[in-house]
Amino acid sequence: MSHSEIHRSHRVGWLRAAVLGANDGIVSTASLIIGVAAASAAREGILLAGVAGLVAGAMSMAAGEYVSVSSQLDTENADLALEKKALEQNYEFEKEELAKIYEGRGLESVLAKQVAEQLMAHDALGAHARDEIGISESVSAQPTQAAFSSAGTFTVGAALPLLVAWVVSSSQLIPAVAVFSLVFLALLGGIAARAGGASITVGATRVTFWGALAMALTAGVGRIFGVVA
Repeated sequence: MSHSEIHRSHRVGWLRAAVLGANDGIVSTASLIIGVAAASAAREGILLAGVAGLVAGAMSMAAGEYVSVSSQLDTENADLALEKKALEQNYEFEKEELAKIYEGRGLESVLAKQVAEQLMAHDALGAHARDEIGISESVSAQPTQAAFSSAGTFTVGAALPLLVAWVVSSSQLIPAVAVFSLVFLALLGGIAARAGGASITVGATRVTFWGALAMALTAGVGRIFGVVA
């Protein structure tokens, strides 16, 4: 009977960017809407602020993720270039270095040297990238994927509280946006935890807590400035 294990580490890159984007979209837009509404702004102004927050936030997320992950990719490429040069200049030393790594992981000296020799014969740079530097194809940086993932999920997340604000009456806007946004956050946290193989309860609780705190603080600021004005 065959047995296959389902691993989730290959999802780390896009999952992190997607969850971060959707979470920021919900929290920032809901907080912005609630803060502006708490300042007793007109309904048109509240919706305009929400739309502006959606567009600006999506672009900010895309740019931030692209720059951040590009910097990571630059570092990975620099390390790979350095390792490639080392392999060209001192192949035998690099083989010994790789064998020492395998010895440190529990292999006997002779076996470690055999493994290092065979892996380097197959793909020397790949073996060192994976086992010496810690770079593999499944977790390597992908700037464009991260940028589009963050921007797209931010837009979806931001659209949810904005839609609620557009549908409900002005008198119910703050409680409706707050309640629905917290529900959205709980669902997001649960889905993300499920996809990553973590506890659904823990995942839902932590994003809901921080979302509620952000909305409460923003509502307080809006109320204060609304009274001052």
